[in-house]
Amino acid sequence: MSITATELKTNLGKYLTLSATEDIFITKNGKIVAKLTNPFQDRVDVAKSLFGIISDDMTLEEAQEERRSHI
Repeated sequence: MSITATELKTNLGKYLTLSATEDIFITKNGKIVAKLTNPFQDRVDVAKSLFGIISDDMTLEEAQEERRSHI
């Protein structure tokens, strides 16, 4: 998402909340001057990538055994 510096000043709370889930690019005179982002986004992306790896009908032990067999 891209917003102007004036829009950021006017609605700072809104954009702080949004920055937890997406990057906010701040522009001034039509040029990007800053980026508001979640400092933990790398961790969030890793966690999201892990969802769905283990099927719902698989037990923890079965998942561990399957992982061991691929190493």
